[in-house]
Amino acid sequence: MKPRIAIDAMGGDEGVRVMLGGAAEARHRHERFTFLLVGDEKQIKAGLDNHPNLRAASEILHTDEVVRGEDKPSQALRKSKNSSMGLAIQAVKSGEVGAAVSAGNTGALMAMAKLALRTMPGIDRPALAALLPTLEDTDLVMLDLGANTDCDARNLVQFAVMGAVYSQIIFGFEKPRTRLLNIGTEDSKGTDALRDAAAALRAATHLPMDFQGFTEADKISRGDIDVLVTDGFSGNIALKSLEGTARFVTDLLKRSFQSSLRSKIGFLISRPATDLLRHHLDPNNHNGAVFLGLNGVVVKSHGSASIKGVANAVEVAARLVEDNITQRIGDVLKDFDTSAIASNGASTNGSGESPK
Repeated sequence: MKPRIAIDAMGGDEGVRVMLGGAAEARHRHERFTFLLVGDEKQIKAGLDNHPNLRAASEILHTDEVVRGEDKPSQALRKSKNSSMGLAIQAVKSGEVGAAVSAGNTGALMAMAKLALRTMPGIDRPALAALLPTLEDTDLVMLDLGANTDCDARNLVQFAVMGAVYSQIIFGFEKPRTRLLNIGTEDSKGTDALRDAAAALRAATHLPMDFQGFTEADKISRGDIDVLVTDGFSGNIALKSLEGTARFVTDLLKRSFQSSLRSKIGFLISRPATDLLRHHLDPNNHNGAVFLGLNGVVVKSHGSASIKGVANAVEVAARLVEDNITQRIGDVLKDFDTSAIASNGASTNGSGESPK
């Protein structure tokens, strides 16, 4: 089946130009992709003049209503029937498309997707998963990154299952190396939820993962973990810390190389290495966070993503559709009953709103 993807053309910092540009680049790489472009028809048609290859593979669904970046999830939900974001998600629900991609408000996208698509059987809460760079050739799958601020042991176990299946699809690992983020690696460290989740994962040896216990935050990017599981509060803080550190390193290098003539000469000599570093840390090369656990595929592109970044998010969405991630997660959960794992009444961040 050819992947058909709904694009929220109005989302993100630059809206139509970048969203259509990203879809066009993805279509250039993969001619089997087709699209439903959701948003202001006049703007979309004007943008398609620059992308004839995309125009030939797309339909337009007009709406002039847009979810703004400052909208709260409760405000966005009132726009769910008519906004470009809401209509893209509804197209997934109806089966008109296989996936939706948006660069809009994260909390609004989460709230709309959860309300429209609902969580799949065996999953209590959806999780936001993203790819993070490591020292090795493959990225790390990390979840949850902000959809749920407080998680119990059952949530964490379900996240581990979803993350492992996601890693299998994206990287082809048979049994991804999976760890829980903790304040130490000893079995006695961490909250009751972490220890209970670890015990359940160690006992479930039939799961499609190689569970290796706990890890600390300073080991995230070493390359010896394929799936890292945490609650959304800790995950969002860890993600923002990693992003800030990456910017700090690149800015510090730039400032150092500009400090003197000798430094500038040194920069010219070392430019191949610094270009490789910049490429490795560029978030556009890892763009495309996924709401796992829903009855449908919804991918969140970073609001400031470039055309290349949006294209990568579209490719992630298409890959998950083609490999039927929802069914694959369901197949694993059919043989693994998580209902007996302790639940302490975990809560979401407000009405599904993710930390900014």
